[in-house]
Amino acid sequence: MREVIRIGTRQSALALWQAEYVAERLRTLYPMCRVELVHHTTIGDRILEKPLAEIGGKGLFTEELEASMRSGDVDIAVHSLKDMPTELPDGLILGAITAREVPCDVLVSPKYKTLDQLPQGAKVGTSSLRRQAQLLHQRPDLTICMLRGNVQTRLRKLDEEGFDAIVLAQAGLKRLGLEDKITQVFTVDELIPAVGQGALAIECRSDDEEMLRLLEPLNDETTMWCTRGERSFLRQLDGGCQVPMGVHGTVRKGQLTLKGIMCSLDGKTCYEGEMSGPQKSAEILGRNLAKALYEEGGKSIIEDLVQKGVL
Repeated sequence: MREVIRIGTRQSALALWQAEYVAERLRTLYPMCRVELVHHTTIGDRILEKPLAEIGGKGLFTEELEASMRSGDVDIAVHSLKDMPTELPDGLILGAITAREVPCDVLVSPKYKTLDQLPQGAKVGTSSLRRQAQLLHQRPDLTICMLRGNVQTRLRKLDEEGFDAIVLAQAGLKRLGLEDKITQVFTVDELIPAVGQGALAIECRSDDEEMLRLLEPLNDETTMWCTRGERSFLRQLDGGCQVPMGVHGTVRKGQLTLKGIMCSLDGKTCYEGEMSGPQKSAEILGRNLAKALYEEGGKSIIEDLVQKGVL
């Protein structure tokens, strides 16, 4: 048994909560092992004046942590799974995916409470093209404005920058004890979540067999199958956060159901689909659902994004 496990983490309050959650799980499982947090700042943390889609590339919140793992400075890194690229660098692997917290998006609007109550032309903040497109599909009159930063920063900007509402992930607010800020929870049918939303990913070196064994008790099988299908959907479309799409998986009695959506940026055109099958066929289901939406009309959405320079 190794004497110390070093966890790489970003420095936001939510990232630190996530890393400390994993650290406590490991300390409980392996009390003779010292667990330490090693703080990093990623490019996604440093560049806050641009939408994520404009920064470009993948791994905006993971590359620095992955470099630290490859150099041996840290043993594992804890990420929000939705921030993880579907293709990991050579030599790295997902050692565990924890049980998923609530995957839903939520509205925070102290004055108006719900999406339906927002006035015509209301100013809504989000940095997500997925949220933007689905919100505009329901309310084409809304004015969607960029909102970047950690959870506390976004809540502060709600007041300081005159937003009528902002949209965030329920899991982040719940983990930080800020659920009282939520005024509406969208169901996964009303606003289909991002790939892996609500789940934590623990990344490590693929040749670190001891670390992989230590992480096994932290892996949640149901979440693993759901997110494996979701990530396969995203991998097939190869668009990351730059494509306005969402997908969510659920498992019941060994059967995985994936529900996905692809939208135009203005929300006027949306293609939705659902596919079910054995959970062990998660990757095939994800690919097939993505292909179905692409062939139904998603191809034109991708071509439009390329023409507009988003992709």
